[in-house]
Amino acid sequence: MAGQSEPASGDRNRTKTKAALFSVLSNGTLIVLKVAVGLAIGSVSVLSEAIHSAMDLLASLIAFVAVRTSGKPADREHPFGHGKAENISGAVEALLIFLAAGWILYEAAWKFLRPEPVRTPLWGVAVMLLSAGTNATVSRMLFRVSRETESVALEADGWHLRTDVWTSAGVMGSLAAIWIGGILFPDLNLHWLDPAAAVAVALLIVRAAWRLTVQSTRDLMDTNLPPEEERRIRDVIENRKDIIKGYHRFRSRRSGTTRFVDFHIKVDPEMTVERSHQAGEEISEDIRRLFTGANVTIHVEPCDGRCARRCISGCFLDEEERLRIRATRARKEK
Repeated sequence: MAGQSEPASGDRNRTKTKAALFSVLSNGTLIVLKVAVGLAIGSVSVLSEAIHSAMDLLASLIAFVAVRTSGKPADREHPFGHGKAENISGAVEALLIFLAAGWILYEAAWKFLRPEPVRTPLWGVAVMLLSAGTNATVSRMLFRVSRETESVALEADGWHLRTDVWTSAGVMGSLAAIWIGGILFPDLNLHWLDPAAAVAVALLIVRAAWRLTVQSTRDLMDTNLPPEEERRIRDVIENRKDIIKGYHRFRSRRSGTTRFVDFHIKVDPEMTVERSHQAGEEISEDIRRLFTGANVTIHVEPCDGRCARRCISGCFLDEEERLRIRATRARKEK
Protein backbone atom coordinates (compact mmCIF):
# COMPACT_ATOMS: atom_id res chain seq x y z
CA MET A 1 0.00 0.00 0.00
CA ALA A 2 1.42 3.38 -0.91
CA GLY A 3 0.74 6.86 0.43
CA GLN A 4 1.42 9.18 -2.49
CA SER A 5 3.22 12.49 -1.94
CA GLU A 6 1.72 15.82 -2.79
CA PRO A 7 3.36 17.71 -5.65
CA ALA A 8 5.62 20.59 -4.78
CA SER A 9 3.66 23.79 -4.49
CA GLY A 10 3.75 26.31 -7.32
CA ASP A 11 4.83 29.02 -4.89
CA ARG A 12 7.88 27.02 -3.80
CA ASN A 13 8.98 26.41 -7.39
CA ARG A 14 8.48 30.07 -8.32
CA THR A 15 10.56 31.14 -5.31
CA LYS A 16 13.41 28.79 -6.30
CA THR A 17 13.28 29.93 -9.92
CA LYS A 18 13.43 33.63 -9.00
CA ALA A 19 16.39 33.04 -6.68
CA ALA A 20 18.28 31.11 -9.39
CA LEU A 21 17.55 33.81 -11.98
CA PHE A 22 18.78 36.56 -9.65
CA SER A 23 22.04 34.63 -9.18
CA VAL A 24 22.44 34.38 -12.98
CA LEU A 25 22.02 38.14 -13.44
CA SER A 26 24.43 39.12 -10.64
CA ASN A 27 27.12 36.71 -11.87
CA GLY A 28 26.80 37.95 -15.44
CA THR A 29 27.32 41.55 -14.35
CA LEU A 30 30.38 40.71 -12.23
CA ILE A 31 32.03 38.76 -15.06
CA VAL A 32 31.92 41.78 -17.38
CA LEU A 33 33.42 44.05 -14.71
CA LYS A 34 36.17 41.62 -13.71
CA VAL A 35 37.26 40.85 -17.27
CA ALA A 36 37.37 44.56 -18.16
CA VAL A 37 39.39 45.51 -15.08
CA GLY A 38 41.64 42.43 -15.19
CA LEU A 39 42.66 43.09 -18.80
CA ALA A 40 43.06 46.82 -18.17
CA ILE A 41 45.44 46.45 -15.22
CA GLY A 42 47.10 43.16 -16.27
CA SER A 43 46.13 41.21 -13.13
CA VAL A 44 45.98 37.42 -13.34
CA SER A 45 44.26 37.26 -9.95
CA VAL A 46 41.42 39.50 -11.14
CA LEU A 47 41.13 37.47 -14.35
CA SER A 48 41.12 34.27 -12.27
CA GLU A 49 38.21 35.76 -10.35
CA ALA A 50 36.49 36.47 -13.66
CA ILE A 51 36.89 32.79 -14.57
CA HIS A 52 35.60 31.86 -11.13
CA SER A 53 32.55 34.04 -11.72
CA ALA A 54 32.11 32.52 -15.18
CA MET A 55 31.97 29.10 -13.56
CA ASP A 56 29.50 30.50 -11.05
CA LEU A 57 27.42 31.86 -13.90
CA LEU A 58 27.38 28.51 -15.64
CA ALA A 59 26.56 26.87 -12.31
CA SER A 60 23.74 29.35 -11.77
CA LEU A 61 22.35 28.58 -15.22
CA ILE A 62 22.52 24.87 -14.46
CA ALA A 63 20.80 25.48 -11.11
CA PHE A 64 18.14 27.58 -12.85
CA VAL A 65 17.37 24.75 -15.27
CA ALA A 66 17.59 22.16 -12.47
CA VAL A 67 15.08 23.85 -10.15
CA ARG A 68 12.63 24.29 -13.03
CA THR A 69 13.04 20.64 -14.01
CA SER A 70 12.88 19.27 -10.47
CA GLY A 71 9.57 21.06 -9.90
CA LYS A 72 7.82 19.08 -12.63
CA PRO A 73 5.37 16.47 -11.33
CA ALA A 74 5.94 12.75 -11.85
CA ASP A 75 4.98 11.41 -15.27
CA ARG A 76 4.98 8.10 -17.13
CA GLU A 77 8.70 8.23 -17.95
CA HIS A 78 9.66 9.60 -14.51
CA PRO A 79 7.29 7.92 -12.03
CA PHE A 80 9.43 9.03 -9.07
CA GLY A 81 9.49 12.66 -10.19
CA HIS A 82 12.34 14.83 -11.46
CA GLY A 83 14.00 15.65 -8.13
CA LYS A 84 17.40 14.19 -9.00
CA ALA A 85 17.86 16.92 -11.59
CA GLU A 86 19.09 19.06 -8.69
CA ASN A 87 21.61 16.42 -7.57
CA ILE A 88 22.90 16.04 -11.14
CA SER A 89 23.19 19.82 -11.26
CA GLY A 90 25.35 19.83 -8.13
CA ALA A 91 27.67 17.13 -9.55
CA VAL A 92 28.11 18.99 -12.86
CA GLU A 93 28.79 22.26 -11.02
CA ALA A 94 31.49 20.58 -8.92
CA LEU A 95 33.22 19.26 -12.08
CA LEU A 96 33.19 22.74 -13.61
CA ILE A 97 34.76 24.21 -10.49
CA PHE A 98 37.59 21.65 -10.64
CA LEU A 99 38.26 22.67 -14.26
CA ALA A 100 38.25 26.36 -13.34
CA ALA A 101 40.77 25.73 -10.56
CA GLY A 102 43.09 23.93 -12.99
CA TRP A 103 42.99 26.85 -15.44
CA ILE A 104 43.74 29.37 -12.69
CA LEU A 105 46.75 27.36 -11.46
CA TYR A 106 48.07 27.17 -15.03
CA GLU A 107 47.80 30.94 -15.52
CA ALA A 108 49.32 31.67 -12.11
CA ALA A 109 52.31 29.42 -12.88
CA TRP A 110 52.99 31.38 -16.09
CA LYS A 111 52.76 34.64 -14.15
CA PHE A 112 55.36 33.37 -11.68
CA LEU A 113 57.67 32.36 -14.54
CA ARG A 114 57.09 35.59 -16.49
CA PRO A 115 56.24 38.22 -13.89
CA GLU A 116 54.57 41.41 -15.08
CA PRO A 117 53.73 44.44 -12.93
CA VAL A 118 50.09 45.09 -12.12
CA ARG A 119 48.94 48.44 -13.48
CA THR A 120 46.64 50.64 -11.38
CA PRO A 121 45.87 47.98 -8.73
CA LEU A 122 43.35 50.32 -7.08
CA TRP A 123 40.85 49.47 -9.84
CA GLY A 124 41.24 45.82 -8.97
CA VAL A 125 40.64 46.57 -5.28
CA ALA A 126 37.42 48.41 -6.16
CA VAL A 127 35.97 45.67 -8.38
CA MET A 128 36.88 42.95 -5.83
CA LEU A 129 35.17 44.93 -3.07
CA LEU A 130 32.05 45.21 -5.22
CA SER A 131 32.23 41.49 -6.04
CA ALA A 132 32.61 40.43 -2.41
CA GLY A 133 29.70 42.60 -1.28
CA THR A 134 27.40 41.47 -4.09
CA ASN A 135 28.15 37.78 -3.68
CA ALA A 136 27.79 37.94 0.11
CA THR A 137 24.29 39.38 -0.34
CA VAL A 138 23.24 36.94 -3.08
CA SER A 139 24.67 33.88 -1.27
CA ARG A 140 22.74 34.76 1.90
CA MET A 141 19.58 34.96 -0.19
CA LEU A 142 20.31 31.61 -1.87
CA PHE A 143 20.98 29.87 1.45
CA ARG A 144 17.75 31.25 2.89
CA VAL A 145 15.68 30.09 -0.09
CA SER A 146 17.45 26.71 -0.19
CA ARG A 147 16.55 26.14 3.47
CA GLU A 148 12.95 27.15 2.90
CA THR A 149 12.55 25.00 -0.24
CA GLU A 150 15.14 22.28 0.56
CA SER A 151 16.79 22.89 -2.81
CA VAL A 152 20.12 21.10 -3.32
CA ALA A 153 20.85 23.11 -6.48
CA LEU A 154 20.37 26.49 -4.79
CA GLU A 155 22.47 25.41 -1.82
CA ALA A 156 25.26 24.41 -4.21
CA ASP A 157 24.97 27.76 -5.98
CA GLY A 158 25.09 29.52 -2.63
CA TRP A 159 28.31 27.74 -1.70
CA HIS A 160 29.83 28.79 -5.02
CA LEU A 161 29.12 32.42 -4.29
CA ARG A 162 30.18 32.16 -0.64
CA THR A 163 33.54 30.82 -1.83
CA ASP A 164 33.69 33.76 -4.26
CA VAL A 165 33.32 36.17 -1.34
CA TRP A 166 36.47 34.87 0.34
CA THR A 167 38.48 34.59 -2.86
CA SER A 168 37.49 38.13 -3.85
CA ALA A 169 38.57 39.33 -0.42
CA GLY A 170 41.92 37.56 -0.83
CA VAL A 171 42.54 39.07 -4.26
CA MET A 172 41.49 42.48 -2.95
CA GLY A 173 43.99 42.13 -0.09
CA SER A 174 46.86 41.23 -2.43
CA LEU A 175 46.11 44.10 -4.79
CA ALA A 176 45.76 46.50 -1.88
CA ALA A 177 49.18 45.37 -0.61
CA ILE A 178 50.70 45.96 -4.08
CA TRP A 179 49.08 49.40 -4.28
CA ILE A 180 50.08 50.53 -0.76
CA GLY A 181 53.52 48.94 -1.05
CA GLY A 182 54.10 50.81 -4.31
CA ILE A 183 53.41 54.07 -2.52
CA LEU A 184 55.36 53.42 0.69
CA PHE A 185 58.14 51.21 -0.67
CA PRO A 186 58.53 51.94 -4.40
CA ASP A 187 61.67 49.78 -4.73
CA LEU A 188 60.07 46.71 -3.15
CA ASN A 189 58.73 44.12 -5.61
CA LEU A 190 55.34 42.93 -4.39
CA HIS A 191 53.88 41.93 -7.77
CA TRP A 192 54.39 38.25 -6.95
CA LEU A 193 51.41 38.65 -4.63
CA ASP A 194 49.10 38.73 -7.67
CA PRO A 195 49.76 35.14 -8.90
CA ALA A 196 50.06 33.99 -5.26
CA ALA A 197 46.52 35.23 -4.64
CA ALA A 198 45.39 33.41 -7.78
CA VAL A 199 46.85 30.14 -6.42
CA ALA A 200 45.03 30.69 -3.12
CA VAL A 201 41.79 31.25 -5.07
CA ALA A 202 42.31 27.97 -6.94
CA LEU A 203 42.93 25.99 -3.75
CA LEU A 204 39.79 27.36 -2.12
CA ILE A 205 37.82 26.52 -5.25
CA VAL A 206 39.09 22.92 -5.17
CA ARG A 207 37.96 22.60 -1.53
CA ALA A 208 34.48 23.87 -2.39
CA ALA A 209 34.30 21.56 -5.42
CA TRP A 210 35.16 18.50 -3.34
CA ARG A 211 32.47 19.37 -0.80
CA LEU A 212 29.88 19.76 -3.56
CA THR A 213 30.92 16.48 -5.16
CA VAL A 214 30.39 14.55 -1.92
CA GLN A 215 27.06 16.24 -1.23
CA SER A 216 25.54 15.91 -4.69
CA THR A 217 26.62 12.30 -5.33
CA ARG A 218 25.32 11.17 -1.94
CA ASP A 219 21.68 11.39 -3.04
CA LEU A 220 22.44 10.09 -6.54
CA MET A 221 23.62 6.88 -4.87
CA ASP A 222 20.34 6.64 -2.91
CA THR A 223 22.07 6.95 0.46
CA ASN A 224 19.86 6.82 3.53
CA LEU A 225 18.39 10.01 4.91
CA PRO A 226 20.49 11.64 7.65
CA PRO A 227 20.30 9.73 10.97
CA GLU A 228 18.39 12.55 12.67
CA GLU A 229 15.69 12.53 9.99
CA GLU A 230 15.40 8.74 10.12
CA ARG A 231 15.09 8.90 13.90
CA ARG A 232 12.23 11.39 13.65
CA ILE A 233 10.40 9.15 11.16
CA ARG A 234 10.92 6.09 13.37
CA ASP A 235 9.53 8.06 16.32
CA VAL A 236 6.38 8.72 14.29
CA ILE A 237 6.01 4.98 13.58
CA GLU A 238 6.70 4.00 17.19
CA ASN A 239 4.08 6.47 18.43
CA ARG A 240 1.51 4.25 16.64
CA LYS A 241 1.95 1.24 18.89
CA ASP A 242 -1.78 1.44 19.56
CA ILE A 243 -2.62 0.29 16.02
CA ILE A 244 0.43 -1.72 14.82
CA LYS A 245 2.47 -4.54 16.34
CA GLY A 246 5.79 -3.54 14.85
CA TYR A 247 7.64 -2.61 11.66
CA HIS A 248 10.66 -3.80 9.67
CA ARG A 249 12.54 -3.45 6.36
CA PHE A 250 12.78 0.30 6.87
CA ARG A 251 14.42 2.15 3.96
CA SER A 252 14.83 5.81 3.08
CA ARG A 253 16.43 7.96 0.41
CA ARG A 254 16.20 11.43 -1.05
CA SER A 255 15.77 12.71 -4.60
CA GLY A 256 16.10 16.48 -4.90
CA THR A 257 13.71 17.92 -2.33
CA THR A 258 11.61 14.74 -2.06
CA ARG A 259 12.17 12.15 0.66
CA PHE A 260 11.23 8.55 -0.10
CA VAL A 261 10.41 6.26 2.81
CA ASP A 262 9.14 2.68 2.67
CA PHE A 263 8.73 -0.02 5.30
CA HIS A 264 6.51 -2.94 6.35
CA ILE A 265 4.13 -2.78 9.31
CA LYS A 266 2.80 -5.72 11.30
CA VAL A 267 -0.86 -5.60 12.34
CA ASP A 268 -3.11 -7.82 14.45
CA PRO A 269 -4.22 -10.78 12.29
CA GLU A 270 -7.79 -10.12 13.49
CA MET A 271 -7.71 -6.59 12.04
CA THR A 272 -9.86 -6.11 8.95
CA VAL A 273 -8.29 -5.25 5.60
CA GLU A 274 -10.05 -1.90 5.64
CA ARG A 275 -8.75 -0.99 9.10
CA SER A 276 -5.19 -2.10 8.31
CA HIS A 277 -5.26 0.01 5.17
CA GLN A 278 -6.48 2.96 7.22
CA ALA A 279 -3.69 2.42 9.77
CA GLY A 280 -1.11 2.68 7.02
CA GLU A 281 -2.71 5.87 5.70
CA GLU A 282 -2.66 7.42 9.16
CA ILE A 283 1.06 6.71 9.59
CA SER A 284 1.75 8.04 6.08
CA GLU A 285 -0.04 11.28 6.89
CA ASP A 286 1.94 11.65 10.13
CA ILE A 287 5.24 11.34 8.21
CA ARG A 288 4.09 13.77 5.50
CA ARG A 289 3.22 16.30 8.20
CA LEU A 290 6.77 15.91 9.47
CA PHE A 291 8.35 16.24 6.00
CA THR A 292 6.13 17.99 3.48
CA GLY A 293 5.92 16.18 0.16
CA ALA A 294 7.47 12.94 1.45
CA ASN A 295 6.67 9.87 -0.66
CA VAL A 296 5.71 7.13 1.79
CA THR A 297 5.13 3.48 0.86
CA ILE A 298 3.86 1.11 3.54
CA HIS A 299 3.36 -2.65 3.16
CA VAL A 300 0.88 -4.26 5.56
CA GLU A 301 1.48 -7.76 6.95
CA PRO A 302 -0.41 -9.79 9.57
CA CYS A 303 1.59 -10.44 12.73
CA ASP A 304 1.88 -14.16 13.50
CA GLY A 305 3.87 -13.77 16.72
CA ARG A 306 6.87 -15.52 15.21
CA CYS A 307 9.37 -12.71 15.36
CA ALA A 308 11.93 -13.29 12.64
CA ARG A 309 15.36 -11.75 13.01
CA ARG A 310 14.45 -8.84 10.71
CA CYS A 311 11.42 -8.03 12.90
CA ILE A 312 13.08 -8.00 16.31
CA SER A 313 14.36 -4.39 16.32
CA GLY A 314 10.96 -2.98 15.38
CA CYS A 315 8.75 -5.36 17.38
CA PHE A 316 6.26 -3.76 19.81
CA LEU A 317 4.92 -7.02 21.30
CA ASP A 318 5.41 -8.12 24.87
CA GLU A 319 5.68 -11.84 25.64
CA GLU A 320 2.04 -12.17 26.70
CA GLU A 321 0.71 -10.64 23.47
CA ARG A 322 3.12 -12.67 21.38
CA LEU A 323 1.82 -15.90 22.93
CA ARG A 324 -1.79 -14.80 22.40
CA ILE A 325 -1.23 -14.18 18.70
CA ARG A 326 0.56 -17.51 18.30
CA ALA A 327 -2.31 -19.32 19.98
CA THR A 328 -4.87 -17.61 17.76
CA ARG A 329 -2.91 -18.56 14.67
CA ALA A 330 -2.54 -22.16 15.85
CA ARG A 331 -6.31 -22.49 16.34
CA LYS A 332 -6.96 -21.21 12.83
CA GLU A 333 -4.47 -23.63 11.31
CA LYS A 334 -6.21 -26.66 12.88
